[in-house]
Amino acid sequence: MPRWLVPTLYIFFLMLPIYWLLAMSFKTTNEILGGFTLWPQEFTTENYRVIFTDPTWYWGYFNSLIYVTINTVISLAVALPAAYAFSRFRFTGDKHLFFWLLTNRMAPPAVFALPFLQLYSSVGLFDTHIAVALAHCLFNIPLAVWILEGFMSGVPKELDETAYVDGHSFGSFFFKIFVPTITSGIGVAAFFCFMFSWVELLLAKTLTAVEAKPIAAIMTKTASSSGYELGLLAAAGCLTIIPGAFVIYFVRNYIAKGFALGRV
Repeated sequence: MPRWLVPTLYIFFLMLPIYWLLAMSFKTTNEILGGFTLWPQEFTTENYRVIFTDPTWYWGYFNSLIYVTINTVISLAVALPAAYAFSRFRFTGDKHLFFWLLTNRMAPPAVFALPFLQLYSSVGLFDTHIAVALAHCLFNIPLAVWILEGFMSGVPKELDETAYVDGHSFGSFFFKIFVPTITSGIGVAAFFCFMFSWVELLLAKTLTAVEAKPIAAIMTKTASSSGYELGLLAAAGCLTIIPGAFVIYFVRNYIAKGFALGRV
């Protein structure tokens, strides 16, 4: 059997759902429901026109990108010093605290939906980007700490000592010397934080109403008197793949190193 056969079949089955989604996005809902076709018989761009001209749709994308970006930045900003502390210092209860952080990541989002809803409604954060971003931090910060701690533990402690002997302050050492040595870990952590926040639906839908409604929540409201607008859903689905594809493209080298060196 040729060596290229198995990889080719794997790629084919991997790309088939994406092709099918793309083909559906250029079909009308009637054609989708009418029968099996490998490509659009009545090619239309109406589905994309609706998304790019209807403020409800394109603001959904902007809202998602805003809170995902905020969440990624906050998660990394908090996780970097926390992971450094776990990798460099030993203190009473450090292993228990580290395990407790991971248990937050293991819990399903549904557990926290109602408490977050009540809390944010009380303090006036409901239906804001920061509300969703902070809610996702509950899951992304432990994940980022876990990933970064693995990378930081692989950096010799002699690097810290040498920097201090050379007269560097902690801030100077941390940002100018230490952080550049773990860029792969930061890239991996940023990727997973971005992707979890981008695809998470329950908290994003529960904690928003109008102003900060994400695209995933809008996609669940495409039902009309004649049923779901499948072509419109397919077009929205194709567009939601693009941000993730861009992120993967820019951090692909970091991800490869992460699988080889870190806790991925």
